[in-house]
Amino acid sequence: MRHVLVSALLVFGTTSLVTAENPAPPNTLTAAEKAAGWQLLWDGHSSEGWRSPKTGSFPARGWEMKGGVLTVRPSGGGESSGGGDIITTGRYSRFDLRIDFRITEGANSGIKYLVQPDLSPIDRKTGRPAAVGSAIGLEFQILDDKRHPDAKMGRDGNRTIGSLYDLAAAAATKAPEPIGEWSTARVLVTGNHVEHWLNGVKILEYERGSRAFRDLVAASKYKDIPGFGEWPDGHILLQDHGDRVSFRNIKIRVPQAK
Repeated sequence: MRHVLVSALLVFGTTSLVTAENPAPPNTLTAAEKAAGWQLLWDGHSSEGWRSPKTGSFPARGWEMKGGVLTVRPSGGGESSGGGDIITTGRYSRFDLRIDFRITEGANSGIKYLVQPDLSPIDRKTGRPAAVGSAIGLEFQILDDKRHPDAKMGRDGNRTIGSLYDLAAAAATKAPEPIGEWSTARVLVTGNHVEHWLNGVKILEYERGSRAFRDLVAASKYKDIPGFGEWPDGHILLQDHGDRVSFRNIKIRVPQAK
């Protein structure tokens, strides 16, 4: 797996001066972003465009929307133990996804993509579909690496923040913002080529369907799921892992078909 570090942050033009001291309002798009094809996946105040992967509606509990921030309410750290995960109502294949996230001490969550809600997690003890658990998809891991035990599990750091969860580790030089401050995740999917970015820096890339990718899957918790990660399209998912984690500025750009 080749890790490529890129020091330059990709910046999109705006119609007004946008700086660290004068940022664009959260959950909005500039005229230039709209012209470039960006779309908001969350409007900053409602559940429109999102639902539970298990039902056709948004969870009645476990999530809160306040002040332009979408937050998982803590429920003891269990996977999907509160309101459960939420997914986009739409499916995506090729896309550039960006999401601001903010974690609390010891928190665990994730941004999944190409999610297949009809697939059930496998209970590793019985080999059968699990009664509870997160929906199946590829995952940009969100974690407090210093305090959550999952950071030391898996292999070679493949469960640390920014990693392709349980498959490939993000670059050790990754630089998340401190606890309680906003970081920005980016997932770029161009056919089988996928990149993870954190705060403007590429921290991981891989090729779905390659021998290297299939070897990683064979050594992971997903080994019993046929064709894992090679689906042509799927949903975007925000994970409820029972810890307080917040999201905002959820936007996507889908390239026009040539």
